[in-house]
Amino acid sequence: MQDAKDTLRQQLLTLQSEALAQVEQAADLEALEQLRIDYLGKKGKLSKILGGMGKLPPEERPAIGALANTFKESLQSSLEQRKQALGEAQLLQRLEAERLDVTMPGPRRPLGRIHPLQATIDRMLDIFVGMGYTVVHGPEIETEYYNFEALNTPADHPARDMQDTLYLEKGYLMRTQTSSVQVRYMEQHQPPLRIVHAGRVMRRDTVDATHSAVFHQMEILAVGENLTFCDLKGTLKEFVTRLLGQRETRFRPSYFPFTEPSAEMDVRFGSKWLEIFGCGMVDPNVFQAVGYDPERYTGFAAGIGIERMAMLLHGIQDIRLFYTSDLRFLSQF
Repeated sequence: MQDAKDTLRQQLLTLQSEALAQVEQAADLEALEQLRIDYLGKKGKLSKILGGMGKLPPEERPAIGALANTFKESLQSSLEQRKQALGEAQLLQRLEAERLDVTMPGPRRPLGRIHPLQATIDRMLDIFVGMGYTVVHGPEIETEYYNFEALNTPADHPARDMQDTLYLEKGYLMRTQTSSVQVRYMEQHQPPLRIVHAGRVMRRDTVDATHSAVFHQMEILAVGENLTFCDLKGTLKEFVTRLLGQRETRFRPSYFPFTEPSAEMDVRFGSKWLEIFGCGMVDPNVFQAVGYDPERYTGFAAGIGIERMAMLLHGIQDIRLFYTSDLRFLSQF
């Protein structure tokens, strides 16, 4: 049986030499793990060689077993060393790939810009805030009560025909004017008060260069004791001066259901007059709707179209440019 013992011994030595050489040549951790399985796995090469020990006499088996253990320990040690070396090399490679040069400028990221409509809103709000007004907000989906009835415009009022309304289900509608916010605020607050609101309104309208079914308004409301039309004129004149510089202005009689008396404020641009504000003293019926005493309190309100102001400030001829998201247009601001 000496030949069988020598054969097993030689096979183990050859296997050891082959395995150690392949471990040193392993290119990555996956290849190293595959070598471990190939040589030391349950169905690996070592197990196949040791399967021949059954042919040896019992007294010769310990020597072959000891040689097999030596091979196993040697291979495991070599595998561990190679695994550590490959891991360190992989880490160095990753660090090199992710190395950050702090002396280099950072990557340039494109920055967005404020939309010209929002920039105009911010500018106008800042002026009124500087005059002591508080910015308030309100819903775009309204009821007929807040959008019309509480503003002295009942269902049979002809002024409703001027606002082609987009109605929704269950009595709701898309607000046609920001004045509804004034009613909501007055229901929750007592005079004196000065508020300003800017927001989107919607009307069923034919879209062209000067009209849009969706547009923006800004409205102010001041309520207190002994407020007069002179206070209204002075407020609007100061706003125009801060926004447009020194301009000639005029007031013309007009009509709004929720103000009495009502007026239009015009501003001169060259040889032409341009309507800027619709305004007036708050109608006593509006005060009664919110629980104010019209014998004690007076107030004034004014509304302005934001798109019109943005077009004036920037020399824009077509209102549709605000809504087309054309970067060639927006990048100018």
